[in-house]
Amino acid sequence: MTKQLPKWLWVIISFSILLIIGFADSITEFELNFYVFYFLPIALAAWFIGETSGVAFAILATITWYCADLASGHLFTSPFVAIWDTIIHIISFLIIGKAIFYVRSSLELANTTAANLKRALSEIKVLEGFLPICMQCKKIRNESGSWERLETYIGKHSAAQFSHGYCPECGKQVLADAGLMKA
Repeated sequence: MTKQLPKWLWVIISFSILLIIGFADSITEFELNFYVFYFLPIALAAWFIGETSGVAFAILATITWYCADLASGHLFTSPFVAIWDTIIHIISFLIIGKAIFYVRSSLELANTTAANLKRALSEIKVLEGFLPICMQCKKIRNESGSWERLETYIGKHSAAQFSHGYCPECGKQVLADAGLMKA
């Protein structure tokens, strides 16, 4: 299994990628669209650091995109267009960050559930096949050929435990045999 990088290193990696994308976006002017490349640092932050970092990088990506757009000489036709573009960018960046985080969380939950299920299945013991049992005393012949009480055999081969008592019919018979009740 590979060793996980520390979170602070993922912050540095994500931030460096964001700066490189922002710089490339600013020097290529506004005709080339780098919009989808901003998803990468957001996705890395959300996946490897957490939901809050995904949101923080979505906000940083929006600011970086806006500054790169201004630095490239792009003048918005109106303040409404600038606000609209910024809102669209931050919403899409937030959706990417949240979606990546929830995919990671769902994957971790599925892995944990699978591991728990595997562990539970390994603990299940099933009695199967023919069990030679005495018709009179109900002892079972084990693998070594010796006879064991039914409760002992089942206790060794399963997680079952026994408590002893009488069913109503046998209880009446025991009391009758002891002379405490009429049969």
